[in-house]
Amino acid sequence: MKKLILALGGSSGSIYAKVLFDRLVELRDQWEKVGVVMSDNARFNWKYELGQENYLDYPFDFYGKSDFMAPFASGSARYGCMIVCPCSMGLLGRIAHGLSSDLTTRAADVILKERRRLILVPRDTPYSLIHINNMKVITEAGGIICPACPSFYSKPTDFESLAATVVDRILDLAGFELSTYRWNETEEGES
Repeated sequence: MKKLILALGGSSGSIYAKVLFDRLVELRDQWEKVGVVMSDNARFNWKYELGQENYLDYPFDFYGKSDFMAPFASGSARYGCMIVCPCSMGLLGRIAHGLSSDLTTRAADVILKERRRLILVPRDTPYSLIHINNMKVITEAGGIICPACPSFYSKPTDFESLAATVVDRILDLAGFELSTYRWNETEEGES
């Protein structure tokens, strides 16, 4: 059973966070705790892009952005993975340089120092050399950069199924067992 941290940064891409929340509900038997921290812009973007504010309806533990009493502000809580989705380039830069000024950056710092899995999902494009260098720093520190680049070979039919092509890859990287489209594999029952 996994203990997972989800952080939602301020970049556009709330659809990825919503589909990630939905998939985690489907995978409820694989996690013990999901702690969520959202930036102010993440809350704004959820409402603006998705036309709703239902993120608090999910069965996760929500923490304020300055709540350093959250369990995952310390490595002793043994949260094994942190996903930042979406991850703005400003947030990625603060994480890359160890600037632990809020709960999200502190949790990422803890995950890296404890040699646990950190997955950042940047949605911005194009990348500047500063962005690329910050991604290099994160990668060298043991983090994973998983850009929000959807795939099309599963022939997604709507925004949520398109976003799921990224989310399912994130969940694969986080170690979840899930049923999803796999390149050049037949579905059960097909020949």
